[in-house]
Amino acid sequence: MPIDPYILLLLATVGVAALFPARGTAADVASGASTAAIALLFFLYGARLSTREALDGLRHWRLHITVLACTFVAFPLLGLAARGLVPVILTHPLYQGLLFLTLVPSTVQSSIAFTSMARGNVPAAICAGSFSSLVGIVATPLLAASLLGGSGGGFSADSLLKIVLQLLVPFLAGQLLRRWIGGFIARHKKVLGLVDRGSILLVVYTAFSQGMVQGIWHQASPLRLAGLLVVEAVILAVMLLLTWYGGKALGFPREDRITLQFAGSKKSLAAGLPMASVLFGAQASLAVLPLMLFHQMQLMVCAVIAKRRSHDPVPEVTGPEPAAAPRTAVGTGTRSG
Repeated sequence: MPIDPYILLLLATVGVAALFPARGTAADVASGASTAAIALLFFLYGARLSTREALDGLRHWRLHITVLACTFVAFPLLGLAARGLVPVILTHPLYQGLLFLTLVPSTVQSSIAFTSMARGNVPAAICAGSFSSLVGIVATPLLAASLLGGSGGGFSADSLLKIVLQLLVPFLAGQLLRRWIGGFIARHKKVLGLVDRGSILLVVYTAFSQGMVQGIWHQASPLRLAGLLVVEAVILAVMLLLTWYGGKALGFPREDRITLQFAGSKKSLAAGLPMASVLFGAQASLAVLPLMLFHQMQLMVCAVIAKRRSHDPVPEVTGPEPAAAPRTAVGTGTRSG
C-alpha cells in the first residue's frame, strides 16, 4: 500500500505549525501570502484545464453525469447521514470537515493513473476529472454555503465575494489566457507542479497556525480521530461498491465501470485545501483534517483495487461470422465506449 510522500510533507507542515505557529505580524504576512497562493493555484488550474478535451468527451455524457452524481449527490448524502454521529463519535467541527470533504470535486491525476493501471477507459477518466473540476469551482462553494450554513465559517455576502475573487476570477483568467500561456505551462509542468504543492503547504501552515493560536485542537482527541477514520472508511467502502455495482446496473462496459469507480469515489486534496481555507477561515485547520486523512486512505485502497483489476481477464469481443467465409477469424479487443 503506497504512502503518498506529499501527505508526509503535509503532516510535517502541520507539525511545524504546531511548534512554531505564526502570530501577530507574521500571521498577517502568512495570511496574505496564503491568499495570493490560492489565487495562483486556481489561475494555474484554469490555465491547465483544456475545455476542448472536456468537450470532446461529451459522447460519454452518461458516464460523466453518473460521475458527477456520485461526486456531488451521493457523497453529500452520505455526509448528511453522518450528522447522526454527532456528538457520540464526531465532534461538531470534525463533522463540518467531514461534510465539506463530501462536497469537494473528484481528483484528476490519481483517477487517470488508477484507471490506466486497471486497464479502464483512460480518455473518459481525463474528461470525467475535467468536468468534475469545472463543476466543483461553482458547486462546492454553493453546496457548502447551503449545507454548512453559518456554522461552517460564517457564510455571508462577504464570504461569497471572497470565493468569487479568490477562486472563480483567477480560474476564469487562466482559462482566458490558456491559448497564450498553455505552451509555457506544458513546457514547465514539473516546476509549476512544485509551485502548486508549495502553495498548498503554505495554505496548510497558515490554517493550522490559526488553529493553534485559537486553541481549537482540544476538539481532536486520538479517540475522536479514530472514530473519524472509521467513518471515512465506511464512506469510501460505500462509494466504491456503489460506483462498481451501480455502473453494472446502468449497463456500462468494464472499462467505463473502472473509470466510474476511480473517478466517482475520490476527492481532490489539491482543490479542497485552498477552498477550505477560503470557506472556513480560522476554522480551516479542523475542516481540512478529514480531507487529508481521506486522501491517503483512498490512495491506499484504490491502489490495491487497481492492481487487482489489472489481472482481471478481459472478455473477448467477437464480431458476427461471415455467411460464406471459408475460414472463421476471431478477433479480440476491448471496447473503449
